[in-house]
Amino acid sequence: MDKSFVTRVGETISAKGKEVTDKAKELAEIANLRSQINTCEEVVKKNYMEIGRRYYEQHGSEPDELYEEQCRAVRNAQTGIADLEEKIKELKGI
Repeated sequence: MDKSFVTRVGETISAKGKEVTDKAKELAEIANLRSQINTCEEVVKKNYMEIGRRYYEQHGSEPDELYEEQCRAVRNAQTGIADLEEKIKELKGI
């Protein structure tokens, strides 16, 4: 076998291996960045929810017109929860 052929094959394999390694590193970095984005989105979501909870606690009984429907939905859900918990107590004989 020609020595230069073997050298070229070896160089080709090395080059392809580097391409695969570089692509793997790129994909790992993208995955890491997406993970960081998800973490940031969770922080935003958590704080939006906290803002809403605080607003409801302060203004839920007399909300601005813009939030009236959502506050009513929260009150209805809370009433539903209380009713369902009462039914559970009844079933348990408490």
